Amino acid sequence: MEMQRRDFLKFAGAMTFTLAAGPAWAQSAKVEVQWLGQSATKITTLTGKVIVIDPWLTTNPKTPPQHKNLDALGNVDMILVTHAHGDHLGTVGRTDGSSDVADLAKRTGAKVLGSTTLIRMLVEIGWVPAAQGVGFAKSGKVQPAGPQITVTQVRAEHFSDLTLIDPATKKSTTYTAGEPVGYIVELENGFKLYHMGDTGLFGDMKLIGDYYKPDLIMIPIGGHFGMDPKDAAYATKEMLKPKYAIPVHYATFPVLRGTPQEYQAALGQTATQVFPIGPGDKVTF
Repeated sequence: MEMQRRDFLKFAGAMTFTLAAGPAWAQSAKVEVQWLGQSATKITTLTGKVIVIDPWLTTNPKTPPQHKNLDALGNVDMILVTHAHGDHLGTVGRTDGSSDVADLAKRTGAKVLGSTTLIRMLVEIGWVPAAQGVGFAKSGKVQPAGPQITVTQVRAEHFSDLTLIDPATKKSTTYTAGEPVGYIVELENGFKLYHMGDTGLFGDMKLIGDYYKPDLIMIPIGGHFGMDPKDAAYATKEMLKPKYAIPVHYATFPVLRGTPQEYQAALGQTATQVFPIGPGDKVTF
């Protein structure tokens, strides 16, 4: 079994998975979810709307080369930011005073969603035009892409600060930048994706599972700054109970040691279908 898992992971980078649609969303159109490394995610909805979450791409060592060019994302309707860390805003390795979120917002005109404090800061430093910023808070629901797609902000157990580097002096300064969050994205057909951002275990995951009933979770498993595979397995099996799970936020840095194999082993027998895909791979629902 372990050899089978290793073989599967070895070749996952070349695969695209398509699931048979469940009865609740049995339609000809599909929801496409593409993982681009760390927490970066691209969602293409049934009506062609594009939602990008935590787009650290240009300097992400795990993002495939063809996806490092932000123009490759095409039209983007919404950018969701879970918190201000460089591996989510896209500032890691950059010394030009900007970020992937800022560049993508300016290229596409997409609405940028986040905690109110974070959005205020991004507007103040010139990374997001005021007309594009959508600040809201936990339990808040917004529909910037139209009434068929609802984004709900939920709790995450982490921290959020923003390190800015002066392009002239190269001096860095770190500021607190709101609270970390996760998102429930409900699409046109009722399919719900829960992007958890960076988080540790917390009891209200059971509330999120019971109340929002996510179909798919994108769950961090790397450890050190959040859940490790054992924690993630407990959250999946005992609290969230989704139909599907995609493990994320691992292997990008040495301290993120958790692996999909460990996550699946900790899960054991479960009704949740896990997709341990590689960066650049897609799953359609």
